Amino acid sequence: MSKVVVFDHPLIQHKLSIMRDKNTGCKEFRELLDEISMLMVYEVTRDLQTEEVEIETPICVTKTKMLAGKPIGIIPILRAGLGMVDGILNLIPNAKVGHIGLYRDPKTLNPVEYYCKLPEDAEHRELIVLDPMLATGGSASAAINFIKQRGCHNIRSVNLIAAPEGIARLQKDHPDVDIYVAALDDHLNDHGYIVPGLGDAGDRLFGTK
Repeated sequence: MSKVVVFDHPLIQHKLSIMRDKNTGCKEFRELLDEISMLMVYEVTRDLQTEEVEIETPICVTKTKMLAGKPIGIIPILRAGLGMVDGILNLIPNAKVGHIGLYRDPKTLNPVEYYCKLPEDAEHRELIVLDPMLATGGSASAAINFIKQRGCHNIRSVNLIAAPEGIARLQKDHPDVDIYVAALDDHLNDHGYIVPGLGDAGDRLFGTK
């Protein structure tokens, strides 16, 4: 079973509380999502491999540590996942970015892929799948399925807010994918929105309805 990490850092919780407020405008919402994403990925990447290297400082030659192992790939789920990309790139500027887009078939209600563009070497990277809201888990599970079908297996899911239903679905379908969230909320309402949540992240991010 995959692990679920809920971040309780005071800065993350403070900024998330402002995002939840219905009176927070899209400019501030966008900036806060950017900031929280950066704070979260700092912890998500805590277990990245390092190697000892030798460098010369202005004072002397010394041994220190630099990143080693698999490089990073960032895969936002369109469209709300786009709001998390820049914050992560601020910390990992060499990461490559892919995109995956899904829509729900109105007849079957199954997620359908309409766009998927991954880095050429995605199968050799540690992939971080981004989506602010993990509600039912259907879209996230489908997106990870599509990514796995392209030969990728080192995958982590990073979400701002999750519902227990979404966590359960993702763990059932992808027990090898660890889940990182800023908050685990109470439940889904009859319309599939997370309660208390923050509404539709995509609409609040881009100013649409």
